[in-house]
Amino acid sequence: MTGDQHAAKAAEPSCPACGEIVYAGEVFCEECGHRLADAPPAEPPPRPDATIKQSSQPARRPASAGPCTGCSGTAIDADGYCESCGLRQPAERDHIEFEIPASGAGAGAGAGNGTRPVVAAGASDRGRRYSRNEDAIAIAVHSAGVAAVVSDGVGSSQRPDDASRAAAETGAAELVARLDSGEDPEAATRAAAVQAAAAVAALATSPADAPSCTYVSAVTRGTAVTVGWIGDSRAYWLSADGAVEPGEGEAPDPGEQVPDEQVPDEEVSTGDMAELGPSRRLTDDDSWAAFMVAEGSLTEAEAEAHPNAHVITAWLGADAGEVSPHVASFRPAGPGTLLVCSDGLWNYFPAAGDLAALLAAPGGAGHDPAADPLGAARTLVRHALDAGGRDNITVAVIPLPSPAAPQSRIHESTTQSTEQPR
Repeated sequence: MTGDQHAAKAAEPSCPACGEIVYAGEVFCEECGHRLADAPPAEPPPRPDATIKQSSQPARRPASAGPCTGCSGTAIDADGYCESCGLRQPAERDHIEFEIPASGAGAGAGAGNGTRPVVAAGASDRGRRYSRNEDAIAIAVHSAGVAAVVSDGVGSSQRPDDASRAAAETGAAELVARLDSGEDPEAATRAAAVQAAAAVAALATSPADAPSCTYVSAVTRGTAVTVGWIGDSRAYWLSADGAVEPGEGEAPDPGEQVPDEQVPDEEVSTGDMAELGPSRRLTDDDSWAAFMVAEGSLTEAEAEAHPNAHVITAWLGADAGEVSPHVASFRPAGPGTLLVCSDGLWNYFPAAGDLAALLAAPGGAGHDPAADPLGAARTLVRHALDAGGRDNITVAVIPLPSPAAPQSRIHESTTQSTEQPR
Protein backbone atom coordinates (compact mmCIF):
# COMPACT_ATOMS: atom_id res chain seq x y z
CA MET A 1 0.00 0.00 0.00
CA THR A 2 1.43 3.36 -0.98
CA GLY A 3 1.97 6.37 1.26
CA ASP A 4 -0.71 8.21 -0.68
CA GLN A 5 -3.21 5.48 0.11
CA HIS A 6 -2.37 5.63 3.82
CA ALA A 7 -2.76 9.41 3.75
CA ALA A 8 -6.15 9.09 2.10
CA LYS A 9 -7.34 6.72 4.81
CA ALA A 10 -6.13 9.01 7.57
CA ALA A 11 -8.08 11.93 6.09
CA GLU A 12 -11.41 10.11 6.13
CA PRO A 13 -14.08 11.32 8.61
CA SER A 14 -14.06 9.55 11.93
CA CYS A 15 -16.41 9.08 14.85
CA PRO A 16 -15.79 11.71 17.59
CA ALA A 17 -16.39 9.06 20.25
CA CYS A 18 -14.29 6.07 19.18
CA GLY A 19 -12.27 7.33 16.20
CA GLU A 20 -13.53 4.72 13.71
CA ILE A 21 -14.01 5.66 10.04
CA VAL A 22 -17.52 6.87 9.17
CA TYR A 23 -19.16 7.61 5.85
CA ALA A 24 -21.25 10.39 4.39
CA GLY A 25 -24.92 10.16 5.29
CA GLU A 26 -24.44 7.99 8.38
CA VAL A 27 -26.25 9.18 11.51
CA PHE A 28 -24.77 6.69 13.98
CA CYS A 29 -21.30 5.18 14.20
CA GLU A 30 -21.45 1.49 13.23
CA GLU A 31 -18.64 0.76 15.70
CA CYS A 32 -19.89 2.27 18.96
CA GLY A 33 -23.41 3.58 18.24
CA HIS A 34 -22.56 7.25 18.95
CA ARG A 35 -24.77 9.82 17.21
CA LEU A 36 -22.30 11.50 14.85
CA ALA A 37 -23.81 14.98 15.20
CA ASP A 38 -23.20 14.95 18.96
CA ALA A 39 -20.04 16.02 20.76
CA PRO A 40 -17.65 13.33 21.99
CA PRO A 41 -18.69 11.74 25.29
CA ALA A 42 -16.61 12.51 28.35
CA GLU A 43 -15.22 8.97 28.33
CA PRO A 44 -15.38 7.36 24.87
CA PRO A 45 -16.59 3.78 25.15
CA PRO A 46 -13.67 1.44 24.39
CA ARG A 47 -13.95 -1.40 21.94
CA PRO A 48 -14.39 -4.71 23.77
CA ASP A 49 -11.09 -6.58 23.88
CA ALA A 50 -12.34 -9.90 25.18
CA THR A 51 -11.27 -13.00 23.34
CA ILE A 52 -13.66 -15.91 23.13
CA LYS A 53 -13.92 -19.17 21.33
CA GLN A 54 -16.58 -19.72 18.71
CA SER A 55 -19.52 -21.77 19.93
CA SER A 56 -21.68 -24.04 17.82
CA GLN A 57 -24.75 -21.80 17.90
CA PRO A 58 -25.53 -18.61 15.94
CA ALA A 59 -24.40 -15.47 17.72
CA ARG A 60 -27.43 -13.96 19.39
CA ARG A 61 -27.54 -11.82 22.52
CA PRO A 62 -29.30 -13.91 25.19
CA ALA A 63 -32.36 -12.46 26.92
CA SER A 64 -30.58 -12.74 30.27
CA ALA A 65 -27.62 -10.62 29.18
CA GLY A 66 -26.57 -7.84 31.53
CA PRO A 67 -27.26 -4.11 31.22
CA CYS A 68 -25.73 -1.77 28.65
CA THR A 69 -21.98 -1.38 29.13
CA GLY A 70 -22.31 2.35 28.46
CA CYS A 71 -25.38 3.62 30.34
CA SER A 72 -26.52 0.54 32.31
CA GLY A 73 -29.85 0.59 30.50
CA THR A 74 -31.68 -2.70 30.18
CA ALA A 75 -33.41 -2.22 26.83
CA ILE A 76 -31.11 -3.97 24.31
CA ASP A 77 -32.58 -4.66 20.86
CA ALA A 78 -32.20 -7.86 18.83
CA ASP A 79 -29.18 -6.44 16.97
CA GLY A 80 -27.35 -5.75 20.21
CA TYR A 81 -27.80 -1.96 20.41
CA CYS A 82 -28.90 -0.15 23.56
CA GLU A 83 -32.24 1.53 22.96
CA SER A 84 -31.39 4.24 25.50
CA CYS A 85 -27.95 5.44 24.37
CA GLY A 86 -27.41 3.62 21.06
CA LEU A 87 -24.20 1.88 22.16
CA ARG A 88 -23.50 -1.44 20.46
CA GLN A 89 -22.94 -4.17 23.04
CA PRO A 90 -20.04 -6.65 22.87
CA ALA A 91 -20.88 -9.64 20.64
CA GLU A 92 -19.57 -13.18 20.80
CA ARG A 93 -18.00 -13.13 17.36
CA ASP A 94 -16.37 -9.68 17.47
CA HIS A 95 -12.96 -11.23 18.03
CA ILE A 96 -12.14 -14.94 18.18
CA GLU A 97 -8.81 -16.69 18.75
CA PHE A 98 -8.10 -20.35 19.38
CA GLU A 99 -5.42 -23.03 19.15
CA ILE A 100 -5.77 -26.69 18.24
CA PRO A 101 -3.32 -28.76 20.33
CA ALA A 102 -2.30 -32.22 19.18
CA SER A 103 -4.21 -34.84 21.08
CA GLY A 104 -2.02 -36.98 23.29
CA ALA A 105 1.19 -35.24 22.23
CA GLY A 106 4.01 -34.55 24.64
CA ALA A 107 5.36 -31.17 25.61
CA GLY A 108 7.60 -29.27 23.24
CA ALA A 109 8.16 -26.09 21.27
CA GLY A 110 4.97 -24.35 20.23
CA ALA A 111 2.99 -26.19 22.88
CA GLY A 112 -0.65 -25.27 23.40
CA ASN A 113 -1.46 -24.45 27.04
CA GLY A 114 2.22 -25.16 27.75
CA THR A 115 1.77 -28.93 27.38
CA ARG A 116 1.00 -30.03 23.83
CA PRO A 117 2.28 -28.93 20.41
CA VAL A 118 -0.14 -26.72 18.51
CA VAL A 119 -1.07 -28.21 15.14
CA ALA A 120 -3.21 -25.27 13.99
CA ALA A 121 -4.63 -21.94 15.13
CA GLY A 122 -7.30 -19.52 14.02
CA ALA A 123 -8.31 -15.90 14.49
CA SER A 124 -11.27 -13.85 13.32
CA ASP A 125 -12.14 -10.17 13.80
CA ARG A 126 -15.13 -8.14 12.67
CA GLY A 127 -12.85 -5.37 11.39
CA ARG A 128 -13.30 -1.61 11.70
CA ARG A 129 -16.23 -1.04 9.35
CA TYR A 130 -18.90 -3.63 10.06
CA SER A 131 -21.10 -3.87 13.13
CA ARG A 132 -20.88 -7.67 13.23
CA ASN A 133 -18.57 -10.46 12.15
CA GLU A 134 -20.08 -12.33 9.21
CA ASP A 135 -17.07 -14.64 8.78
CA ALA A 136 -16.83 -18.05 10.43
CA ILE A 137 -14.02 -20.53 11.02
CA ALA A 138 -13.86 -24.16 12.10
CA ILE A 139 -10.71 -26.23 12.61
CA ALA A 140 -10.58 -29.87 13.70
CA VAL A 141 -8.09 -32.72 13.89
CA HIS A 142 -8.84 -36.03 12.23
CA SER A 143 -7.10 -39.39 12.32
CA ALA A 144 -4.17 -38.31 10.13
CA GLY A 145 -4.06 -34.53 10.09
CA VAL A 146 -6.02 -31.30 10.30
CA ALA A 147 -9.15 -29.97 8.56
CA ALA A 148 -9.96 -26.26 8.39
CA VAL A 149 -12.90 -24.35 6.88
CA VAL A 150 -13.28 -20.58 6.48
CA SER A 151 -16.54 -19.04 5.27
CA ASP A 152 -17.40 -15.42 4.50
CA GLY A 153 -21.06 -14.39 4.63
CA VAL A 154 -22.31 -12.50 1.57
CA GLY A 155 -23.27 -9.11 2.98
CA SER A 156 -26.02 -8.48 0.45
CA SER A 157 -27.90 -11.59 1.58
CA GLN A 158 -30.08 -12.09 4.64
CA ARG A 159 -28.40 -13.42 7.81
CA PRO A 160 -24.93 -13.90 6.27
CA ASP A 161 -23.47 -14.60 9.72
CA ASP A 162 -25.75 -17.62 10.12
CA ALA A 163 -24.81 -18.81 6.63
CA SER A 164 -21.08 -18.68 7.25
CA ARG A 165 -21.36 -20.44 10.60
CA ALA A 166 -23.50 -23.23 9.14
CA ALA A 167 -21.05 -23.70 6.25
CA ALA A 168 -17.92 -23.75 8.41
CA GLU A 169 -19.22 -26.06 11.09
CA THR A 170 -21.00 -28.45 8.71
CA GLY A 171 -18.02 -28.59 6.35
CA ALA A 172 -15.48 -29.29 9.09
CA ALA A 173 -17.63 -31.96 10.75
CA GLU A 174 -18.27 -33.70 7.44
CA LEU A 175 -14.57 -33.62 6.53
CA VAL A 176 -13.54 -35.22 9.83
CA ALA A 177 -16.20 -37.92 9.64
CA ARG A 178 -15.30 -38.88 6.08
CA LEU A 179 -11.54 -38.74 6.56
CA ASP A 180 -11.76 -40.81 9.74
CA SER A 181 -13.75 -43.41 7.81
CA GLY A 182 -10.87 -43.70 5.34
CA GLU A 183 -12.37 -41.71 2.46
CA ASP A 184 -10.03 -40.17 -0.08
CA PRO A 185 -9.29 -36.47 0.79
CA GLU A 186 -10.52 -35.16 -2.57
CA ALA A 187 -13.78 -37.10 -2.37
CA ALA A 188 -14.22 -36.01 1.26
CA THR A 189 -13.55 -32.39 0.31
CA ARG A 190 -16.17 -32.42 -2.45
CA ALA A 191 -18.76 -34.15 -0.29
CA ALA A 192 -18.15 -31.79 2.65
CA ALA A 193 -18.60 -28.73 0.44
CA VAL A 194 -21.85 -30.10 -0.97
CA GLN A 195 -23.10 -30.90 2.54
CA ALA A 196 -22.16 -27.39 3.69
CA ALA A 197 -24.07 -25.96 0.73
CA ALA A 198 -27.14 -27.97 1.71
CA ALA A 199 -26.91 -26.69 5.29
CA VAL A 200 -26.78 -23.08 4.09
CA ALA A 201 -29.62 -23.60 1.61
CA ALA A 202 -31.75 -25.03 4.41
CA LEU A 203 -31.58 -21.70 6.23
CA ALA A 204 -33.69 -19.98 3.55
CA THR A 205 -37.29 -19.24 4.51
CA SER A 206 -38.30 -17.77 1.13
CA PRO A 207 -36.70 -16.72 -2.19
CA ALA A 208 -36.17 -13.28 -0.66
CA ASP A 209 -34.55 -14.74 2.45
CA ALA A 210 -31.65 -16.84 1.20
CA PRO A 211 -28.55 -16.53 3.41
CA SER A 212 -25.36 -17.11 1.43
CA CYS A 213 -21.60 -17.31 1.85
CA THR A 214 -18.29 -18.33 0.32
CA TYR A 215 -16.42 -21.47 1.36
CA VAL A 216 -12.83 -22.70 1.40
CA SER A 217 -11.46 -25.81 3.08
CA ALA A 218 -7.99 -27.25 3.58
CA VAL A 219 -7.06 -30.75 4.68
CA THR A 220 -3.69 -32.18 5.62
CA ARG A 221 -3.29 -35.94 5.51
CA GLY A 222 0.19 -37.28 6.05
CA THR A 223 2.40 -35.26 3.71
CA ALA A 224 -0.41 -34.23 1.35
CA VAL A 225 -2.62 -31.14 1.20
CA THR A 226 -6.08 -30.92 -0.36
CA VAL A 227 -8.03 -27.68 -0.77
CA GLY A 228 -11.59 -27.07 -1.92
CA TRP A 229 -13.40 -23.81 -2.55
CA ILE A 230 -16.48 -21.99 -3.82
CA GLY A 231 -16.32 -18.20 -4.06
CA ASP A 232 -13.39 -15.94 -3.28
CA SER A 233 -12.08 -17.05 0.11
CA ARG A 234 -8.54 -18.36 -0.41
CA ALA A 235 -5.86 -20.87 0.56
CA TYR A 236 -2.12 -20.17 0.31
CA TRP A 237 1.11 -22.11 0.71
CA LEU A 238 3.86 -20.14 2.47
CA SER A 239 7.23 -21.83 2.16
CA ALA A 240 9.42 -21.86 5.28
CA ASP A 241 12.52 -20.93 3.24
CA GLY A 242 10.97 -17.65 2.10
CA ALA A 243 11.06 -18.53 -1.60
CA VAL A 244 8.22 -17.06 -3.67
CA GLU A 245 6.93 -18.42 -6.96
CA PRO A 246 7.41 -15.93 -9.87
CA GLY A 247 4.45 -13.58 -10.08
CA GLU A 248 3.49 -14.11 -6.42
CA GLY A 249 5.63 -11.38 -4.88
CA GLU A 250 3.98 -8.10 -5.87
CA ALA A 251 1.04 -7.03 -7.96
CA PRO A 252 2.22 -5.98 -11.44
CA ASP A 253 2.37 -2.35 -12.46
CA PRO A 254 -0.80 -1.44 -14.40
CA GLY A 255 1.27 -0.45 -17.43
CA GLU A 256 3.63 -3.40 -17.30
CA GLN A 257 3.20 -6.46 -19.48
CA VAL A 258 3.70 -9.57 -17.37
CA PRO A 259 4.95 -12.72 -19.13
CA ASP A 260 2.29 -15.43 -19.35
CA GLU A 261 4.20 -17.79 -17.11
CA GLN A 262 4.26 -15.15 -14.37
CA VAL A 263 0.60 -14.15 -14.30
CA PRO A 264 -0.51 -14.67 -10.67
CA ASP A 265 -4.10 -15.56 -11.56
CA GLU A 266 -3.44 -18.27 -14.13
CA GLU A 267 -5.39 -21.44 -13.43
CA VAL A 268 -4.14 -23.56 -10.55
CA SER A 269 -2.25 -26.59 -11.86
CA THR A 270 -2.40 -29.68 -9.68
CA GLY A 271 -1.18 -32.34 -12.05
CA ASP A 272 -0.61 -35.63 -10.26
CA MET A 273 -0.30 -34.35 -6.69
CA ALA A 274 1.57 -31.19 -7.77
CA GLU A 275 4.63 -30.32 -5.72
CA LEU A 276 4.55 -27.27 -3.48
CA GLY A 277 7.88 -25.51 -3.42
CA PRO A 278 7.97 -21.69 -3.24
CA SER A 279 5.10 -19.72 -1.69
CA ARG A 280 2.01 -19.52 -3.89
CA ARG A 281 -1.76 -19.19 -3.92
CA LEU A 282 -3.59 -22.52 -4.11
CA THR A 283 -7.08 -21.35 -5.12
CA ASP A 284 -8.63 -19.37 -7.97
CA ASP A 285 -11.40 -16.91 -7.14
CA ASP A 286 -14.93 -17.42 -8.40
CA SER A 287 -15.25 -13.71 -9.14
CA TRP A 288 -15.94 -11.28 -11.95
CA ALA A 289 -12.33 -10.07 -11.87
CA ALA A 290 -10.89 -13.57 -12.13
CA PHE A 291 -13.26 -14.37 -15.00
CA MET A 292 -12.28 -11.26 -16.95
CA VAL A 293 -8.57 -12.00 -16.47
CA ALA A 294 -9.02 -15.64 -17.47
CA GLU A 295 -10.89 -14.54 -20.61
CA GLY A 296 -8.06 -12.18 -21.49
CA SER A 297 -10.46 -9.22 -21.54
CA LEU A 298 -8.62 -7.29 -18.80
CA THR A 299 -5.26 -7.35 -17.08
CA GLU A 300 -5.28 -8.24 -13.39
CA ALA A 301 -4.69 -4.60 -12.45
CA GLU A 302 -7.56 -3.42 -14.68
CA ALA A 303 -9.94 -6.04 -13.34
CA GLU A 304 -9.09 -5.33 -9.70
CA ALA A 305 -9.68 -1.60 -10.25
CA HIS A 306 -13.17 -2.20 -11.68
CA PRO A 307 -16.23 -1.68 -9.42
CA ASN A 308 -17.33 -5.26 -10.17
CA ALA A 309 -13.97 -6.75 -9.18
CA HIS A 310 -15.21 -8.61 -6.10
CA VAL A 311 -18.61 -9.65 -7.39
CA ILE A 312 -18.57 -13.41 -6.84
CA THR A 313 -19.77 -15.84 -9.49
CA ALA A 314 -20.28 -18.86 -7.21
CA TRP A 315 -21.44 -19.18 -3.61
CA LEU A 316 -23.37 -21.35 -1.16
CA GLY A 317 -27.06 -20.62 -0.64
CA ALA A 318 -30.57 -21.52 -1.75
CA ASP A 319 -30.17 -19.18 -4.74
CA ALA A 320 -26.76 -20.54 -5.79
CA GLY A 321 -27.95 -23.23 -8.17
CA GLU A 322 -25.97 -26.48 -8.47
CA VAL A 323 -22.85 -26.41 -6.31
CA SER A 324 -19.66 -27.60 -8.01
CA PRO A 325 -16.67 -27.17 -5.69
CA HIS A 326 -13.15 -26.80 -7.02
CA VAL A 327 -10.72 -29.33 -5.53
CA ALA A 328 -6.92 -29.50 -5.82
CA SER A 329 -4.25 -31.62 -4.13
CA PHE A 330 -0.58 -30.92 -3.52
CA ARG A 331 2.48 -32.40 -1.86
CA PRO A 332 4.83 -29.96 -0.09
CA ALA A 333 8.49 -30.32 -1.08
CA GLY A 334 9.60 -28.95 2.28
CA PRO A 335 8.31 -27.28 5.45
CA GLY A 336 5.89 -24.40 5.28
CA THR A 337 2.48 -23.10 6.31
CA LEU A 338 -0.98 -23.73 4.95
CA LEU A 339 -2.96 -20.48 5.27
CA VAL A 340 -6.74 -20.28 4.79
CA CYS A 341 -8.41 -16.85 4.87
CA SER A 342 -11.30 -14.61 3.93
CA ASP A 343 -10.97 -11.60 1.65
CA GLY A 344 -10.72 -9.29 4.65
CA LEU A 345 -7.04 -10.30 4.69
CA TRP A 346 -6.17 -10.87 1.06
CA ASN A 347 -7.83 -7.68 -0.18
CA TYR A 348 -4.88 -5.89 1.42
CA PHE A 349 -2.22 -8.54 0.85
CA PRO A 350 -3.27 -10.54 -2.23
CA ALA A 351 -0.01 -12.25 -3.17
CA ALA A 352 1.62 -15.12 -1.31
CA GLY A 353 4.80 -13.06 -1.18
CA ASP A 354 2.94 -10.26 0.61
CA LEU A 355 1.71 -12.62 3.31
CA ALA A 356 5.05 -14.37 3.73
CA ALA A 357 6.75 -10.99 4.14
CA LEU A 358 4.38 -10.02 6.96
CA LEU A 359 5.29 -13.14 8.92
CA ALA A 360 9.00 -12.74 8.21
CA ALA A 361 9.11 -9.07 9.26
CA PRO A 362 12.28 -8.22 11.24
CA GLY A 363 12.40 -6.78 14.73
CA GLY A 364 9.84 -9.17 16.20
CA ALA A 365 7.00 -7.77 14.08
CA GLY A 366 6.47 -11.15 12.42
CA HIS A 367 5.82 -14.62 13.80
CA ASP A 368 7.14 -18.02 12.76
CA PRO A 369 4.00 -20.09 12.13
CA ALA A 370 5.79 -23.35 12.97
CA ALA A 371 6.76 -22.07 16.42
CA ASP A 372 3.65 -20.00 17.15
CA PRO A 373 0.64 -20.59 14.87
CA LEU A 374 -1.62 -18.36 16.95
CA GLY A 375 0.95 -15.57 16.94
CA ALA A 376 1.09 -15.82 13.14
CA ALA A 377 -2.71 -15.64 12.89
CA ARG A 378 -2.78 -12.60 15.21
CA THR A 379 -0.05 -10.91 13.18
CA LEU A 380 -1.98 -11.26 9.94
CA VAL A 381 -5.23 -10.03 11.47
CA ARG A 382 -3.44 -7.06 13.01
CA HIS A 383 -1.88 -6.08 9.67
CA ALA A 384 -5.29 -6.21 7.97
CA LEU A 385 -6.74 -3.99 10.71
CA ASP A 386 -3.83 -1.57 10.43
CA ALA A 387 -4.29 -1.44 6.65
CA GLY A 388 -7.90 -0.32 7.07
CA GLY A 389 -9.91 -3.29 8.33
CA ARG A 390 -12.83 -2.54 6.03
CA ASP A 391 -14.11 -6.11 6.09
CA ASN A 392 -14.30 -9.01 8.50
CA ILE A 393 -10.94 -10.79 8.74
CA THR A 394 -10.50 -14.52 9.31
CA VAL A 395 -7.32 -16.61 9.23
CA ALA A 396 -6.49 -20.29 9.81
CA VAL A 397 -2.81 -21.22 10.16
CA ILE A 398 -1.62 -24.84 9.77
CA PRO A 399 2.15 -25.45 9.94
CA LEU A 400 3.62 -28.37 7.97
CA PRO A 401 4.99 -30.78 8.84
CA SER A 402 2.80 -30.93 11.90
CA PRO A 403 4.58 -30.10 15.20
CA ALA A 404 3.02 -33.32 16.52
CA ALA A 405 4.93 -35.51 14.06
CA PRO A 406 6.87 -37.76 14.12
CA GLN A 407 6.91 -38.08 17.91
CA SER A 408 3.15 -38.57 18.11
CA ARG A 409 0.11 -39.08 15.96
CA ILE A 410 -3.04 -36.98 16.01
CA HIS A 411 -5.69 -39.53 16.90
CA GLU A 412 -8.84 -37.78 18.09
CA SER A 413 -11.50 -36.21 15.89
CA THR A 414 -12.27 -33.19 18.00
CA THR A 415 -12.36 -29.42 17.69
CA GLN A 416 -10.39 -28.53 20.78
CA SER A 417 -10.26 -24.76 21.24
CA THR A 418 -8.51 -22.85 23.97
CA GLU A 419 -9.17 -19.24 24.91
CA GLN A 420 -6.12 -17.04 24.55
CA PRO A 421 -5.42 -13.45 25.65
CA ARG A 422 -5.54 -11.06 22.75
